Amino acid sequence: MSSLLKKILVTILTIESRLILKKYKPYIVAVTGSVGKTSTKDALYSVFKDQSKYVRKSEKSMNSELGLPLTIIGAPNAWHSLSGWLQNIFQGMEVIIWHADYPDCLILEIGADHPGDISRVTRWLKPDIAVITLVSQTPVHVEFFPTPADVFKEKSALALAVKKGGTLVLFADDEKVMSLAPVALQSGISVKTYGINAQADARGSEYAPVYAHTIVNQVAVDTLVGMSFKLDIEGNSIPITINGAVGSPYVYSLLAAVAAGRAKSIAISCIVKGLGNFHAPNGRMNVIPGINNSVIIDDTYNSSPDAAESALVTLKSLQCSGRKIAVLGDMLELGKYSSDEHKRIGKLALECANIVVTVGQRFKTSLEGTVKSFDTSTEAGEYVASIVKAGDIVLVKGSQSTRMERVSLALLNEPRRAPELLVRQEKEWLEKA
Repeated sequence: MSSLLKKILVTILTIESRLILKKYKPYIVAVTGSVGKTSTKDALYSVFKDQSKYVRKSEKSMNSELGLPLTIIGAPNAWHSLSGWLQNIFQGMEVIIWHADYPDCLILEIGADHPGDISRVTRWLKPDIAVITLVSQTPVHVEFFPTPADVFKEKSALALAVKKGGTLVLFADDEKVMSLAPVALQSGISVKTYGINAQADARGSEYAPVYAHTIVNQVAVDTLVGMSFKLDIEGNSIPITINGAVGSPYVYSLLAAVAAGRAKSIAISCIVKGLGNFHAPNGRMNVIPGINNSVIIDDTYNSSPDAAESALVTLKSLQCSGRKIAVLGDMLELGKYSSDEHKRIGKLALECANIVVTVGQRFKTSLEGTVKSFDTSTEAGEYVASIVKAGDIVLVKGSQSTRMERVSLALLNEPRRAPELLVRQEKEWLEKA
């Protein structure tokens, strides 16, 4: 899509979105941050979906200047189809002109790839609740900003856009994020917090991986299947179990949804019931059966230094009857921080895994001679598939353009389930080199 055509589309779809919001006035919950936006958005949907007549969330990671209007309109990504984009425009017009069965609640994910992305949106989008997740020290997309502080400033624009009388939900374990609280309170916005910090309104404790007893080659082993933690809120301590995903970042995503739910006065019992329906989004620390009785931790949607560090620390903490294998793709859009961050994460990987495999020139240069390196994820997938054994846990992670889901595909015990289990399985992605 040419830049001119994209600019025209963004303008038209944004105008339609503004008119739709003005007409239907839905309750808006918006989330931004550097880590965990999509998981938090999905957790919010799990909590809110049964508390309103009709709730719509951003699909997958549709959080860009095109993705956000498409969610508001209720239209799909038309990719490179001109007729598809025209159809989306007409769909927006129909919602404006006619009285549609429009959602009374929108759960929106908002990203910031470049300076101004969020501040432009907040000129017209005024959420009832805004959730700010962790903002990394070296966030993804920092290459396009003068400094990491400018990334935080862009993310914080959402906090200042909350309607007067609305609620700002903040990650209590991040001092930068918590610095937004006084400004919000002075503006007539209430504040709720979440985290493992003892002062958080929605607090998590006792995080632990969950294992199932299985028989592998006539030997009883504990196989990773999910995670659990305690939700501490308003004097209650409630056990929460999530199947099919692992890692403390999920605790934060679920806690954020709890805090937002209480901001909307949803009963704690209803919130807990909603969390029980939470399904971890694909490509984000998903626990998936692998070939030869191995386990895949599929974290292939994207990567940043903080997210990679968290994934590796999680890998290190797990029980494992075999080996721990880390397959890491390059982390992109880090600009001048790239070399140091790849060296740091590479060193950590060597401490957390028995075997480290990398994809891309950035990790290869940083770890040359110490690990097995490949130029493409396809080559890496073939290699790891040839060495993986029963009881192994394989962490697969990398930035979007490294296409690390191809490694996970090579390791899937049931490859036919790839469209259900992995990211970027749409025709348009599969046809890309």
